[in-house]
Amino acid sequence: MSTLLGGLDIGGTKCAAVLGRAEGDRIEIVGKRSFPTPDTPEEAMASLCGELAGLAASAGGGEPLAAVGVSCGGPLDSRRGRILSPPNLPGWDGIDVLTPLRERFGVPAALQNDANACALAEWRWGAGRGASSMIFLTFGTGMGAGLILNGALYAGASDMAGEVGHIRLAEEGPVGYGKAGSFEGFCSGGGIARLFAGLKEAAAETAARFSAGAGGMAPQSGGSGEAAWTAKDVFEAAAAGDALAREAVGIIGRKLGRGLAVLVDTLNPERIVIGSIYARQEQVLRPIVLEELRREALPGTLAACRILPSELGEHVGDAASLSVALHALGEHERGNN
Repeated sequence: MSTLLGGLDIGGTKCAAVLGRAEGDRIEIVGKRSFPTPDTPEEAMASLCGELAGLAASAGGGEPLAAVGVSCGGPLDSRRGRILSPPNLPGWDGIDVLTPLRERFGVPAALQNDANACALAEWRWGAGRGASSMIFLTFGTGMGAGLILNGALYAGASDMAGEVGHIRLAEEGPVGYGKAGSFEGFCSGGGIARLFAGLKEAAAETAARFSAGAGGMAPQSGGSGEAAWTAKDVFEAAAAGDALAREAVGIIGRKLGRGLAVLVDTLNPERIVIGSIYARQEQVLRPIVLEELRREALPGTLAACRILPSELGEHVGDAASLSVALHALGEHERGNN
């Protein structure tokens, strides 16, 4: 028997309403509507509710929604259904996003941060199926984690569990999560750009010193700042044989392996599922990551854990809010029994 679910994804630049049909361990995306994030929370919620209602009417085949889920970057209070001033959503200060949904659709509704939502999606329908303990790592714009422990989502005392991007992996390094040398600094899209820019700058300075010492003219800056590069550019340059890009990829893989070792030894999960950049670059990163893991992690905990790319791939964001809806429905049914 299938279940019709509604999902809302709230982002700093884009919002989306998603309609999906869940059946067993599969999810089918029935429809999706995206639009630029409006200026105010009130406009955003009105638009999201309207778009979801339109999808349900046109693509739902007359079937009523069973539940609605919301995925949004933190910080937030999932228990009270409030978004608490995320840095990418100015003006969203203590905004109640669940009451409008419950009033409009009359169904269970729930809110989770985006990493938790993706973890639920991979656990229900992706690479985490069948596991009782799983960690999902975003490894995209930022580095965050969603934790499934003992068969349940673990959000922590204040919805802050899984903020692994804040872990410092080196005393110096690219800045991520406001901290130099952090997990997010080495393993995120912006962090990779900053790492590569730093390597290029250091190489240019070395060449300048050599040239000046030899009586030549120091080279002028080529404008190779981080804005000129993306993570995709770095990996493509490495594949083409660029020495600095290959060095960067080696650093990224080793730091990812070191961060994973902390998680493997601390939480002893069955699986760690990694999205976005790792999923796209697994062939390049996996050997480096596993070598570092074997060096850093306890053999027993590492033997019990599989490191996997996201199975939902580029669709994990669409499935994320729907997994929150399914989670809300399950909590509602348990509460009524």
